[in-house]
Formats: sequence, structure tokens, C-alpha cells
Amino acid sequence: MKPLITFVLVLTSCFIFNTIAAQQKTENLIIVTLDGMRWQEVFGGADKALIQNKQFTKNIGAVKEMFWHNQSLERRKKLFPFLWNVVAQQGQLYGNRKYGNFVNIANKYNFSYPGYNEIFTGYPDIMVKSNDTIKNQNQNVLEFINQQPSYQGKVAVFATWEVMPYILNKWRSNIYINAHEDTVYLKNSHLQLINDMQNLTAKPLDVRPDILTYMLAREYLKSYTPKVMYISFDETDDFAHQGMYDQYLRSAHAQDKMLADLWAYLQQHPTYKDKTTLIITADHGRGDIKKQNWVDHGEDIPESNQIWVAVIGPDTPPSGELKTPGMVYQKQLAATFAAMLGFNFTANHPVASPCNRMFVPLQGLVGKK
Repeated sequence: MKPLITFVLVLTSCFIFNTIAAQQKTENLIIVTLDGMRWQEVFGGADKALIQNKQFTKNIGAVKEMFWHNQSLERRKKLFPFLWNVVAQQGQLYGNRKYGNFVNIANKYNFSYPGYNEIFTGYPDIMVKSNDTIKNQNQNVLEFINQQPSYQGKVAVFATWEVMPYILNKWRSNIYINAHEDTVYLKNSHLQLINDMQNLTAKPLDVRPDILTYMLAREYLKSYTPKVMYISFDETDDFAHQGMYDQYLRSAHAQDKMLADLWAYLQQHPTYKDKTTLIITADHGRGDIKKQNWVDHGEDIPESNQIWVAVIGPDTPPSGELKTPGMVYQKQLAATFAAMLGFNFTANHPVASPCNRMFVPLQGLVGKK
């Protein structure tokens, strides 16, 4: 019997938790990240100032037709229909800062490698300060889960970005990681077809398109039924850095459709239906059009430490959009992933404060229905 977790808020952002004897339904976990996806679009839809700026949007009319509505609640549904028509009805969304509901990065760097390190190790390591292909020395929660008896060999990662194997240290973690241009050595005709496609595509962003990362992940899911899967998308950040707001929106919308497709598949498969939790988040935020820095992020852009989290699954109460003021941190996600499966994850790295020592899950994601 797995523990059901309840939470008590103490001090500012530190959580402690007690376990009570009750049956937890989540047996499988899917994690998806949308690289550099701003909370502003997630909760407010397309940004009018950016749509109307010809520097960032080439075909203003077409983008407005696809994504614009005068009401922000309708506008965000046009951009993210799955998040707002499904997750908002059946799960939870954290990070709408208009209500004082904050999700922040704890590391000071506000870019990808430090962000992914924080997500999966629970530790905002000040020594992780570049996007270089350096093997991460911090233990991550996916390798921890992979060491548990019923999860060994049942953890898989599919990523667009070529640095992800280093972030999750595939050489030490011993989990299956497919990233960038990795060849798929698996006996499945669909996987082999997608492998051919990734080798033949033009790769306009110098990495394989997110759709191919997703299709590889989906077909692997169908063939090998892993218990834990992480899918890492990249295009939103790449297009934003190029100042292509129209393509940033299109990629975000496409990723939402992939999430919808994934959830639909999970709900019709007996291994996953009513036994799987899906958690969606971002590695970092980015700047604001008012400061002319929306294309970028980093230590000198404070707004880029602002992120969001969406959760749907059988143990997550359908609270929808959280409007209660409060603060949670990216570093709490690693323990939350483990807690969803009934495990207590405390990584093997130094700690700086009592808050860090707890590595506690996010409040309210797991609770009585």
C-alpha cells in the first residue's frame, strides 16, 4: 500500500508532510517540459504587444486569426486548449502571478542546464552554471526511481536538446535517454520510420523537430510501456531566442496538441488509464516586451525566474487554476515526482538550509478526492 500525502504549510516556502495510510492510485508518471515557455502566455494567451510588433510577428493577420481573442480567458484556450479544457477541469495549474500564486526558480542563473538540474535533483547547485556538455554530478530523481525494485528498466527519456544526456548523466543513471540525433536501435517499424525521418529532415533549428521527439516517445510508450517517462521539448525557447514570436506561439500550440494526444492515449490503455499522473512545467521563464528582453533569459533578467506547473492525475484534486497567494519553487519538483509514486527522495548532495534539507513536495498536488 502506497502512502497518500497531505501537507502543512510552515514559515514561507518550506513544507513538511505527514503520510497517512491510504491507497495511492498513481503507478506511472509522465513529465513534460516546454523549454522557456513563459507563464504570461500560459495564463493569459498570446501577448498583443508582441503579436502587433512586426519585428517579432511576420504575418500579424494570420497569427491574430489563430490565437487572438479580446478576452484573456478565451485567448489562453486558443493557445493551450488541452491545458485549459482538460487540465484546468480535472487537475491543477500553478503560477498565475496575477493572483499572487508564484512558482519560482531557486537557482540564480535562469537558464536551461541549471533549471533542469533543479527540476530533477531538487538542488539549485551554484556550481551548475553553464549549458556545456558536462556530466552532472548530482543524483537525479529519475535514476533514484529507476533503482526501485518495480521500476528498474522502466524509466525512459526523450529529449530534443543534445545536452539532456549530460544533465541526467546517462552514463551513471543507467536510464534510457534518447536525445537530439540519437539513433533508435529498437525493433519497431514505426520507430525505425521516425528514425529515418530525423536523419533526413532539414533541422531548421539545428536539432530534430519536437514532433519527432514526441513521436519517438509515443511509439516507445506503446511498445515498451515504461512506468516513468520524461519528454523534453525545445522549440519554444529556440524560436523565442530568434525573436520569432509567431513561431514561438505555433510551437507552444503544437506542444499542447501533443500533450492532448498523449493524454488521450494514456486514458485508453489499461496499463495507464486512471493510474498515471502527468506533470508539465518549464525550465525557466523569460523577459518582458516592456523591457525589450522577452527573447532572452538569464541572471540579468529577473523575470526569467518565473515559471509554472500543471498537473493532472488520479491522486490530484481537480482544483483547476490556483488563485491562492503563495510561493512554491522549482526545487520542490524532484521530491514531488517521487511522492507521486509513493517514494521519499532526498538527493545525495550538500544542503544550505533547513528548507533545502527537506526537499519536500509541492503542496496540494496529492490529496483526498
